[in-house]
Amino acid sequence: MLFSDSHGSVSALTAVFDWANAFIPPNGTICAAACCGDGLVDLRAAADATGFYSDWKIVLGNNDYGVQAPESIVFDFEDHRFFMTHGHRYGLYGGYNNLLAAAKNSDADIALFGHSHIPFYKVVNGITLINPGSVARPRSKAGACFAVVECSQGEAVKVEFFGLGARGAIKPIKI
Repeated sequence: MLFSDSHGSVSALTAVFDWANAFIPPNGTICAAACCGDGLVDLRAAADATGFYSDWKIVLGNNDYGVQAPESIVFDFEDHRFFMTHGHRYGLYGGYNNLLAAAKNSDADIALFGHSHIPFYKVVNGITLINPGSVARPRSKAGACFAVVECSQGEAVKVEFFGLGARGAIKPIKI
Protein backbone atom coordinates (compact mmCIF):
# COMPACT_ATOMS: atom_id res chain seq x y z
CA MET A 1 0.00 0.00 0.00
CA LEU A 2 1.33 3.42 -0.96
CA PHE A 3 0.11 6.79 0.28
CA SER A 4 1.34 10.34 0.67
CA ASP A 5 0.54 13.87 1.73
CA SER A 6 -1.95 13.47 4.59
CA HIS A 7 -0.84 16.87 5.95
CA GLY A 8 -2.30 16.40 9.44
CA SER A 9 -5.43 14.51 8.44
CA VAL A 10 -5.31 11.58 10.83
CA SER A 11 -8.95 10.86 9.93
CA ALA A 12 -8.04 10.28 6.26
CA LEU A 13 -5.26 7.87 7.22
CA THR A 14 -7.54 6.19 9.74
CA ALA A 15 -10.05 5.48 6.96
CA VAL A 16 -7.27 4.05 4.77
CA PHE A 17 -5.88 1.91 7.61
CA ASP A 18 -9.36 0.63 8.56
CA TRP A 19 -9.80 -0.41 4.92
CA ALA A 20 -6.33 -2.01 4.87
CA ASN A 21 -7.04 -4.07 7.98
CA ALA A 22 -9.49 -6.12 5.91
CA PHE A 23 -6.66 -7.08 3.53
CA ILE A 24 -3.88 -8.09 5.91
CA PRO A 25 -2.63 -11.70 5.57
CA PRO A 26 -3.83 -14.38 5.96
CA ASN A 27 -6.99 -12.91 4.43
CA GLY A 28 -5.32 -10.55 1.99
CA THR A 29 -2.12 -9.33 0.50
CA ILE A 30 -0.96 -6.06 2.08
CA CYS A 31 2.55 -6.97 3.24
CA ALA A 32 4.09 -3.50 3.52
CA ALA A 33 3.02 0.13 3.63
CA ALA A 34 4.93 3.08 2.21
CA CYS A 35 4.46 6.75 3.04
CA CYS A 36 6.01 9.20 0.60
CA GLY A 37 6.12 11.99 3.17
CA ASP A 38 4.20 15.04 4.34
CA GLY A 39 2.30 13.15 6.99
CA LEU A 40 4.80 11.17 9.01
CA VAL A 41 3.46 12.54 12.31
CA ASP A 42 0.00 11.27 11.33
CA LEU A 43 1.15 7.65 10.97
CA ARG A 44 1.46 6.80 14.66
CA ALA A 45 -1.92 8.25 15.63
CA ALA A 46 -3.73 6.54 12.74
CA ALA A 47 -1.93 3.23 13.33
CA ASP A 48 -2.73 3.32 17.06
CA ALA A 49 -6.38 4.19 16.37
CA THR A 50 -6.84 1.32 13.92
CA GLY A 51 -4.33 -1.30 15.00
CA PHE A 52 -2.81 -1.21 11.52
CA TYR A 53 0.89 -1.88 11.82
CA SER A 54 3.08 -2.81 8.90
CA ASP A 55 6.58 -3.11 7.57
CA TRP A 56 6.77 0.68 7.14
CA LYS A 57 8.79 2.34 4.41
CA ILE A 58 8.92 6.09 5.05
CA VAL A 59 10.65 9.15 3.63
CA LEU A 60 10.73 12.74 4.80
CA GLY A 61 8.58 15.30 2.99
CA ASN A 62 9.15 19.03 2.83
CA ASN A 63 6.44 19.56 5.49
CA ASP A 64 7.53 16.84 7.93
CA TYR A 65 8.84 19.05 10.70
CA GLY A 66 10.38 17.58 13.83
CA VAL A 67 10.56 14.09 12.37
CA GLN A 68 13.71 12.21 11.56
CA ALA A 69 13.62 10.08 8.45
CA PRO A 70 15.70 9.77 5.28
CA GLU A 71 14.81 11.89 2.26
CA SER A 72 15.05 8.85 0.02
CA ILE A 73 15.43 5.11 0.41
CA VAL A 74 16.10 2.14 -1.82
CA PHE A 75 14.61 -1.25 -0.99
CA ASP A 76 13.96 -4.57 -2.67
CA PHE A 77 10.58 -6.29 -2.67
CA GLU A 78 9.99 -9.52 -4.56
CA ASP A 79 12.24 -9.15 -7.61
CA HIS A 80 11.90 -5.35 -7.89
CA ARG A 81 14.10 -2.56 -6.61
CA PHE A 82 12.31 0.56 -5.43
CA PHE A 83 13.62 4.11 -5.16
CA MET A 84 11.34 6.12 -2.87
CA THR A 85 11.34 9.85 -2.13
CA HIS A 86 8.87 12.62 -1.43
CA GLY A 87 9.88 14.37 -4.62
CA HIS A 88 10.32 18.01 -3.60
CA ARG A 89 14.05 17.95 -4.43
CA TYR A 90 13.58 16.55 -7.94
CA GLY A 91 11.92 19.40 -9.85
CA LEU A 92 8.79 17.36 -10.55
CA TYR A 93 6.82 20.32 -11.87
CA GLY A 94 9.35 20.55 -14.71
CA GLY A 95 9.19 16.84 -15.56
CA TYR A 96 10.52 13.55 -14.26
CA ASN A 97 14.10 13.55 -15.60
CA ASN A 98 15.78 14.11 -12.22
CA LEU A 99 13.63 11.46 -10.54
CA LEU A 100 14.31 9.01 -13.35
CA ALA A 101 18.07 9.65 -13.06
CA ALA A 102 17.99 9.05 -9.29
CA ALA A 103 16.07 5.80 -9.75
CA LYS A 104 18.45 4.67 -12.49
CA ASN A 105 21.51 5.54 -10.34
CA SER A 106 19.99 3.35 -7.61
CA ASP A 107 19.47 0.46 -10.06
CA ALA A 108 15.74 0.74 -9.30
CA ASP A 109 13.05 -0.27 -11.74
CA ILE A 110 10.30 1.49 -9.75
CA ALA A 111 10.25 5.06 -8.40
CA LEU A 112 7.70 5.96 -5.70
CA PHE A 113 7.06 9.62 -4.94
CA GLY A 114 4.50 12.14 -3.71
CA HIS A 115 4.64 15.93 -3.34
CA SER A 116 2.43 16.93 -6.29
CA HIS A 117 -0.78 15.54 -4.71
CA ILE A 118 -1.67 14.18 -8.16
CA PRO A 119 -1.89 10.42 -8.77
CA PHE A 120 0.41 9.24 -11.52
CA TYR A 121 1.42 5.91 -13.03
CA LYS A 122 3.60 5.56 -16.09
CA VAL A 123 6.55 3.53 -17.35
CA VAL A 124 9.30 5.78 -18.72
CA ASN A 125 12.55 4.35 -20.12
CA GLY A 126 11.98 1.07 -18.28
CA ILE A 127 11.31 2.71 -14.90
CA THR A 128 7.82 2.60 -13.42
CA LEU A 129 6.84 5.93 -11.85
CA ILE A 130 4.10 5.84 -9.21
CA ASN A 131 2.63 8.74 -7.26
CA PRO A 132 -0.34 7.74 -5.05
CA GLY A 133 -1.76 11.27 -4.96
CA SER A 134 -2.83 12.75 -1.64
CA VAL A 135 -5.08 11.07 0.94
CA ALA A 136 -6.24 14.45 2.25
CA ARG A 137 -5.45 17.40 -0.04
CA PRO A 138 -5.97 16.33 -3.65
CA ARG A 139 -5.04 18.51 -6.60
CA SER A 140 -6.74 16.51 -9.34
CA LYS A 141 -10.18 15.35 -10.42
CA ALA A 142 -9.34 11.94 -8.94
CA GLY A 143 -9.86 13.38 -5.45
CA ALA A 144 -8.25 12.07 -2.28
CA CYS A 145 -6.61 8.74 -3.05
CA PHE A 146 -3.89 6.18 -2.43
CA ALA A 147 -2.50 3.18 -4.34
CA VAL A 148 -1.92 -0.51 -3.92
CA VAL A 149 1.08 -1.89 -5.78
CA GLU A 150 1.03 -5.62 -6.41
CA CYS A 151 4.39 -7.31 -6.85
CA SER A 152 4.77 -10.93 -7.88
CA GLN A 153 7.96 -12.78 -8.74
CA GLY A 154 8.72 -12.53 -12.46
CA GLU A 155 5.81 -10.23 -13.29
CA ALA A 156 5.40 -6.53 -13.96
CA VAL A 157 3.90 -4.59 -11.07
CA LYS A 158 0.17 -3.94 -11.04
CA VAL A 159 -1.07 -0.64 -9.65
CA GLU A 160 -4.61 0.09 -8.48
CA PHE A 161 -5.78 3.44 -7.16
CA PHE A 162 -8.45 3.89 -4.51
CA GLY A 163 -10.44 7.01 -3.73
CA LEU A 164 -11.61 8.22 -0.33
CA GLY A 165 -15.21 9.32 -0.44
CA ALA A 166 -17.70 10.69 2.05
CA ARG A 167 -17.50 9.25 5.56
CA GLY A 168 -14.36 7.30 4.71
CA ALA A 169 -15.91 5.20 1.93
CA ILE A 170 -13.14 3.72 -0.22
CA LYS A 171 -13.60 2.56 -3.80
CA PRO A 172 -11.37 1.77 -6.79
CA ILE A 173 -10.85 4.70 -9.15
CA LYS A 174 -9.35 5.25 -12.61
CA ILE A 175 -6.73 7.94 -13.03
